[in-house]
Amino acid sequence: MKISHYFELEDHVTGGIKESVVHQRKMLDHLELSYTTDPSLDADLIHCNLMGPRSVWYAKRAQRRNVPVIANAHVTAEDFGDSFRFTNALAKPLRPYLERAYGLADALVCPSEYNRRLIETYTDVPTTVISNGVDREKLDGFESFESEYRERYDLSPPVVFLVGHVIKRKGLETFVELARRKPELDFAWFGHLDLSLKGRETTALIENAPDNCTFTGFVDDVRGAFAAGDIFCFPTHEENEGIALLEAMAAGKPVLVRDIETFSWLEDGEDCLKVSESGVDGFVEALERLADPAERDRLGSNAARRSEAFSLESVANQYQSLYEEVA
Repeated sequence: MKISHYFELEDHVTGGIKESVVHQRKMLDHLELSYTTDPSLDADLIHCNLMGPRSVWYAKRAQRRNVPVIANAHVTAEDFGDSFRFTNALAKPLRPYLERAYGLADALVCPSEYNRRLIETYTDVPTTVISNGVDREKLDGFESFESEYRERYDLSPPVVFLVGHVIKRKGLETFVELARRKPELDFAWFGHLDLSLKGRETTALIENAPDNCTFTGFVDDVRGAFAAGDIFCFPTHEENEGIALLEAMAAGKPVLVRDIETFSWLEDGEDCLKVSESGVDGFVEALERLADPAERDRLGSNAARRSEAFSLESVANQYQSLYEEVA
């Protein structure tokens, strides 16, 4: 079986979508499946990871040639808003476009049950839930970066941290206000920070953050973020899965999340702490509970065990089954 594994705008897209594609290609290598990243070549199936205009064109061409198409439902109108400048304006027309684009596939891959339920309101194309997975090798030796990254950003433990693009949707307002309410703690958000791509409200939140709230920008080795951080605080309002969350769990960090449908698979008080309130009070109370090192260790250990089900080896087998079924 030869697979055309296509990622439109591969040299420009960053974040979770790019990480998912990297994971998929590692899994294809692990499975010893032959693949090309060129969609113009003949293949037994084409796997698209971003249904932009070129992917739509290739999908239509594949239909004419009776070549099956698999597409990952990385993008929804729901998670597109509150991301970058102009994305709120584009979110509404994005939905009908995605309905048509996803409708061209023979099978859709959804990273979570929540994403599957959402995508099933877009199209009746068969869906399969396959996690983006967590690459444990990527985290190997992260502990050795602790002193370097804490000194670099002047952080004192316990550090409340987050990893990923700094965007409003991921709970930026809550993160900043939480730092303001907990001045005795250091907060650090590790991830891309290009203010030219942010709206005014996002820029204002970043520029007016308290002194104990650090935005590092891009870091050259993400292992440093997981070494410097102690409590992974993820107050996102909308998420299809959350690779950084899986990485934090694999690193044995206690995780604090907003109680949204995406995280229904997590068990509050066992492998995470969930906050259901819309405001910041619940997050303050959760951080006070996590002031206890023993509680952090317990939740972090449970999170690490739970993350084992999302290893690339486990996810790879699910992809192989899907490829064989569709082809």
